[in-house]
Amino acid sequence: MGTGYLLKNGCVLSMDARIGQFNRADVLIQDSLIAAVQPNIEVSDADVVVIDASDMIVMPGLVDTHRHMWESLVKTAGTNWSLPVYLQNLYYGAMGSKLRPQDSYIANLLGSLEALNAGVTTVLDWSMPYSPDHTDGLIRGLQDAGVRAVFAHGVPGETAYWNRESTLSYPENIRGVKERYFSSSDQLVTYGLAIRGPEFSHWDTTVQDIQLAEELDAICSMHVGFGSWGSADRSISRMYEAGLLTPRINVVHGNTMGMDEFKMLADNGASLSVTPEIEMMMGHGYPATGYFLEHGGTPTLGVDVVTSTGGDMFSQMKFALQAERSRTNELLLAQGEMPGELSLQSSQVLRFATSAGAQALGLERKTGSVTPGKEADLIMIRTTDLNLFPVHDPIGAVVQFANPSNVDTVFVAGKLVKQNGKLLHVNLDDIRNKAMESKQYLLTQYRMSDTDRIVFS
Repeated sequence: MGTGYLLKNGCVLSMDARIGQFNRADVLIQDSLIAAVQPNIEVSDADVVVIDASDMIVMPGLVDTHRHMWESLVKTAGTNWSLPVYLQNLYYGAMGSKLRPQDSYIANLLGSLEALNAGVTTVLDWSMPYSPDHTDGLIRGLQDAGVRAVFAHGVPGETAYWNRESTLSYPENIRGVKERYFSSSDQLVTYGLAIRGPEFSHWDTTVQDIQLAEELDAICSMHVGFGSWGSADRSISRMYEAGLLTPRINVVHGNTMGMDEFKMLADNGASLSVTPEIEMMMGHGYPATGYFLEHGGTPTLGVDVVTSTGGDMFSQMKFALQAERSRTNELLLAQGEMPGELSLQSSQVLRFATSAGAQALGLERKTGSVTPGKEADLIMIRTTDLNLFPVHDPIGAVVQFANPSNVDTVFVAGKLVKQNGKLLHVNLDDIRNKAMESKQYLLTQYRMSDTDRIVFS
């Protein structure tokens, strides 16, 4: 048996309706699992380490259902990029194609550590590797960081693949990747497919890719229904008519889909990943949070690209919450009315970022709530920090006040990966040096437009 932990006297937000919320309770971790959640747990086992959780909020680790992890190497570069400029600089023969396998490795390691530091214990990495060696590097980066992840395996970011007439699909070795790295579903890093979907490949290719996901028992994620083409394409309707919508399908963005298409998604158990900050900034469209809710779905949240925003979910919870409140408030104001109770509650958004995210990734049996029997993916947030103290509403504190600096402690599958505000078991100086080497290499291989070069001077 491994070391156990007893988190004493914390404010527990379980995100499990059967367990509820405790102003003061204990959480017992044994091996990799949550063993008990209740006040006044007593243990006599000498192998159980007691951690004082008073003045802490104890809750599930945050779940990010859509992030391009390798972009940690070009962090902050795209704060002024629209979606077309972003694609021009990073894909279709641009910077992403210049990565070496070792760059892919350090990029995913760095991005995963950024996530863990911010209390994100689970992430879907929407990857676009350029070779089998790049695939190996990306997967090893996730594994070595110790994050829980879905490695969503995509195709190279080249125009030969990414166009509406493309019939190119995955190489045969994709089955070998599944067998080599993902032979068991009972591991920290599991397998998914990041397919182009009907708006970025031929329809027959989309059907083939979805069938491949079924064969491989993999989550199938795609960018669909956003930008100026989203409303015209009616991709979700087409997938629905073809019988392709299932709980395996994860739609990213969906900003400009038809209202009936949101119901099609919800009725068939497919998930929606909203990345509110990036969508509002880059031109995807207004976040679809409320539209999906109104048609019976529960959205999930993602960071998307750290070229343009920080890799934490606190920001995305706030953006999702206030953008949707603004949308519904504007409708009332246009009618000459003032809002009464706000249309979206903090508790709903916290669910988007925890239990709903876990369900969307097929991981609800393992993570997403503080539930006995689930794996211990937990975070502890300090409530004595000046931006939080004094706390009246713990859920509101997490969703609308907290930031990564408040994350004191992080467990992933019962392993302590951050404590007293510091990541454990990593040599950050060495990782920074390797990441800087990769960044400098990329800059020698590809230069952005003149308007963007100042970012890298």
